Amino acid sequence: MVSSSPILTIYNRKQPPARPVPLRRICDTLKFLMNLPGSVPYCIIGGGVHGLSTAWHLASMLKARGQGDGSRIILLDKSAPGAGASGIACGVIRNFYVAPAMSELVKLSVEVWEEDPAAFSFHPAGYIAAVPRQQVSDLEAIHKRQQEVGYASELFVGEAACGRHMRTLYSDFHCEGIEAVLHEKISGFAVPRKAIEGLTGKAEQHGVRIYRGVAVTGFDISGNTVKAVQTSHGDVRADLIIVGGGPWGGRLWKMLGLPMNASVKSADGQSIERPLFSYWRLREGSLLTATPFLQDDGRIGPVIHLDHTIPLVDPSTGDQVDPGPWGIYWKKDAAGVQGGGVPVYLGSEAEIEPYGRANQEIDSEFQRYFRAGLAWAMDRFRQADHRGDVVRPNGGLGCFTLDNHPIIDLVRSNVYFVADSNHGFKMLGVGKEIAAHIVEGTPRRALNPFRLARFAEGDLHRRSQSPFPWN
Repeated sequence: MVSSSPILTIYNRKQPPARPVPLRRICDTLKFLMNLPGSVPYCIIGGGVHGLSTAWHLASMLKARGQGDGSRIILLDKSAPGAGASGIACGVIRNFYVAPAMSELVKLSVEVWEEDPAAFSFHPAGYIAAVPRQQVSDLEAIHKRQQEVGYASELFVGEAACGRHMRTLYSDFHCEGIEAVLHEKISGFAVPRKAIEGLTGKAEQHGVRIYRGVAVTGFDISGNTVKAVQTSHGDVRADLIIVGGGPWGGRLWKMLGLPMNASVKSADGQSIERPLFSYWRLREGSLLTATPFLQDDGRIGPVIHLDHTIPLVDPSTGDQVDPGPWGIYWKKDAAGVQGGGVPVYLGSEAEIEPYGRANQEIDSEFQRYFRAGLAWAMDRFRQADHRGDVVRPNGGLGCFTLDNHPIIDLVRSNVYFVADSNHGFKMLGVGKEIAAHIVEGTPRRALNPFRLARFAEGDLHRRSQSPFPWN
């Protein structure tokens, strides 16, 4: 007979019931394993373009003023930098905005992109907006303002002039019913994955500690101050918190105990309660085609935005895809063309996760809508055999504010909030402006138009006549 192993004897010995381990002790252990600090001067939430830009610029400015370095800053992301909207975006950088405040902010942002275009994979290939008669006055106002601030652009008005200009770039471009073309010379696009890598590198080079896989679960709030950020790995006390949640912005706003409705002052002086956030499913993605999308001379061409009011028709079937107005935007992708169309409104509540390509409910109409728009615009897409296209819809979701423009403000005594309303890559300079405000203590003029109080004051941003909510 084989004797029992001492280990098995101990294992099988009747033991008293184990006392449950307190959740806080488990969290403290996980925090220790992650080396997550118990307290920091600055805690940034979100590893997208705004969080990373703020971390980088804040660390740089603190060092320049002799106030420490990036080791005073931590950045928390529930997955990894670029795992959300910033990682699957089209990466378009343009100044096609009717609202003057957006134009100023984009100009500041382009200057940041230009600081290290190689690290950020920024391509100043230009940006073209081609629009019908209803939007001519918008483009005239935008062009006038761009001339005043030195943002290089050309404006062409009238179908004939628009057609001549577009055919200098693409001989097969159609401009029937297009009455204005604005060609921004210093806009363009960044490759999202490489841009995030570059921004992450800038932040880490300045000593910022980035914690991947740390989810924010709530906030310990006392009065108007957040005492601690509650995370999946324990609590972190912070003197100042900067939130850049992208599509998760509305969720984090609610965690902060902030009102989900805004009182909006109407033209007659009355106040109306309306939901502060709405969600749109982004009709974006890429088509991997046999040949990449290039200008006729073989160079990378500008990003193109096209709006129209006529019905959008599927050229392969003759069926109507959209009664109009409709719009698309596109640019060269690694192999093919990347872009999107007018997003789909979902309402004031939406399920965000699974996010991106992990979402099985990705808009199945992306290819049909996008292909139809491309075929209307250019013969090369009309004639091409696209049966072998590889379709990669992104499945992104946008969290938009009440007037579809960002909120950038101190929403609690020690919480700076960036609700970017899906303007991510165009607003890289926001992080620099926030950092300057924090370090210098002086409010930034460029951020003032995006204060939360604008809704109660009735000072909402003007929108263009484009069918896209973000213009």
